[in-house]
Amino acid sequence: MVHLSVNVNKIATLRNSRGGNHPDLIYLSKLILDSGAHGITVHPREDERHIRKKDVFDLREFFVLYNRDKKNKIEYNMEGEPSPRFLDLVLEAKPDQATLVPVTPGEITSDHGFDLKKDSSELKTYIRRIQNAGIRVSIFMETDLENLKLVKDTGADRVEFYTGPYAHAFDQSPEEGKKAFESFRKAAEFLQAQKIGINAGHDLDHFNLPLFSSLPGLEEVSIGHRLMSYALEVGLEAAVKEYLKTLT
Repeated sequence: MVHLSVNVNKIATLRNSRGGNHPDLIYLSKLILDSGAHGITVHPREDERHIRKKDVFDLREFFVLYNRDKKNKIEYNMEGEPSPRFLDLVLEAKPDQATLVPVTPGEITSDHGFDLKKDSSELKTYIRRIQNAGIRVSIFMETDLENLKLVKDTGADRVEFYTGPYAHAFDQSPEEGKKAFESFRKAAEFLQAQKIGINAGHDLDHFNLPLFSSLPGLEEVSIGHRLMSYALEVGLEAAVKEYLKTLT
């Protein structure tokens, strides 16, 4: 089964819009995990517009307690740019996985993967430092095969596919989604041959996941915005369970 890691940035965004602690990030993270999700993802940006530094460590403490006596360990995934700031945060918080993502100042959300012809040298340094702390590293990538040929040299354990193009094509029609899926399938088969793990995320939902979950070698999807939007209609527990159904 493909694992579901729920990105809780949107919960923090709502909380921050009013101040205080409503909605409660820890309480809702527990609800998400009790509903069957396999992990929690956060993207602590420098401007703290959603996840704050304190949240990172509050969640770390929560995970330690939650995982006691659990047969199946729940994972903590932290996303962020390759920078001294994010590296220090990762090394202190010690998540199970760090997902390195290229960040453009002022962007609303992540909207592209790394260009390894430009970024590989810098990434290697961060990947090595994080892995030396016993943390798995994934890097955010698109499906260009020439670019993916350089992944192995970085030492990354996994690639997280930026799935925006697939999701947007599927929004037009399932047929367009199937066409877009082909580039991901070819890219995944290449990575499998390289023995590199595969994650995915960005605008995946309960409509487009049934097809995408058939991707060869897919281990984990990280989903936030669309799952939270759906939760406004059906409730958070029901939304998580519906997404899990599409991954079985």
